[in-house]
Amino acid sequence: MRIRSFIIAYALVLAILLFADRRPDPAQQDRYSHVVDLTDAQNSNRPGAALSDSRTRIISPAALIPGTWGAGQIPADRLIAPLVVMDLKPSPADASPISLDNIAAWESSHGVVPQGAIVAIRRTSTGAQSSSGLPITADAAQFLMDARYTLGFAVETSADLTSDRALARQLALHGNYVVEGTAHLTALPATGSLVIVAPARNKNAAQAPVRVLAMVR
Repeated sequence: MRIRSFIIAYALVLAILLFADRRPDPAQQDRYSHVVDLTDAQNSNRPGAALSDSRTRIISPAALIPGTWGAGQIPADRLIAPLVVMDLKPSPADASPISLDNIAAWESSHGVVPQGAIVAIRRTSTGAQSSSGLPITADAAQFLMDARYTLGFAVETSADLTSDRALARQLALHGNYVVEGTAHLTALPATGSLVIVAPARNKNAAQAPVRVLAMVR
């Protein structure tokens, strides 16, 4: 009887070990292949240059509505997020802003935008990148904030949010921030990356220099 019990127990342990060996390792699934620095360092190559020399900056909710989060007050869990990249489609005159139809097409190809993501918008043309408003329509941005709970947006140009005060107000009320002057978005896939946004720790600053890193699968 003891021998039979021992054999049954041994077989059960062996089965458990074999099953565990066949399960995928979560660490392997979550491994990232490389890191892309999205900080524009065009002014930071000289010796002694500081982060403040970079044109990559964060526009916090406080820059849009006084009394909301400043750059150094944004909760840390809102500074690390999934990153999705959407392309501006060039029109005959310039690049057209992201619309609801563009978002629907993107999700049809890549899947639903992850909850709590940061949306990066990159240009597909090589024209001059001047200061402009956020390159997304107000209804498209509102959809992403309401239905996909986005945490922020990243753009390659300087972002003049005074051109659409209604959108700026909605960004602030949703706790969203904008990272302007990012670089190397062309090195990123449309989805699957994790972004880390690290603003300078100045609680009184509405806008601040920022270091932005993307971990790519």
